[in-house]
Amino acid sequence: MDALIVGSGAVGRWVGARFDGSVSFADADRETAESAAAEVAGGSVADLEGTEAYDVVAIAVPIRVTPTVIRAQASRAEGAIVDFTGSMTEPLAVMEETASAVERVSFHPLFAPEHAPGRIAKSVGKGGPIVDEITRSFVEAGNTVVPVEPAVHDDAMGTVQGRVHAAVLAFGLAADPVPEKLGTPVYEELQALRERVTSGEPGVYADIQETFDGIEALQEAIDQLAQADRAEFEALYDDAG
Repeated sequence: MDALIVGSGAVGRWVGARFDGSVSFADADRETAESAAAEVAGGSVADLEGTEAYDVVAIAVPIRVTPTVIRAQASRAEGAIVDFTGSMTEPLAVMEETASAVERVSFHPLFAPEHAPGRIAKSVGKGGPIVDEITRSFVEAGNTVVPVEPAVHDDAMGTVQGRVHAAVLAFGLAADPVPEKLGTPVYEELQALRERVTSGEPGVYADIQETFDGIEALQEAIDQLAQADRAEFEALYDDAG
């Protein structure tokens, strides 16, 4: 099975390492594609504007450009088109629109590649042997694949990613330095989360907020707490639990 990975960042490289067969990387930055190809046994570089067809075309680009990239690359998929971009509803709709004859699936690794293995959300537009083979490769690598409807996934990401990330980043912005020995267990856990969230790519987190908008919901909650009297605060405390 030969695969074209469109997008050569951390997720694209992680995907390429999972495929059993020849893997070609295409990226707007050719040097990035060359670097990714060098990391995968037998990897090569493909022209982003090329027309060569592949058994599988895997899309691993930022959420904001996913529909455009799927439309540009769908004709190169002979057997399946797969997306790893983080949302599901729109990518699956665009894949059906542009590549209805081939297998289609959206995967979302619910972890950064450096923290693999973990849970991978999966929503199938059109199944078949290639989708089954890719799924099996993830399971054999120690991951747990979680079937989900695309709308359910995207709704969950509003909390799991949008609101969680916004809350952690808000804590990081609001926190003052604290002497090392004065940290409480809760504070230390939040500090660890802050360090984990802020060790990634800022653009990825900006895309998540644009897509899933956790900031507005977090602001509403903060305003409720800020404006509450004692009795209202205690009621909100109970609600939070």
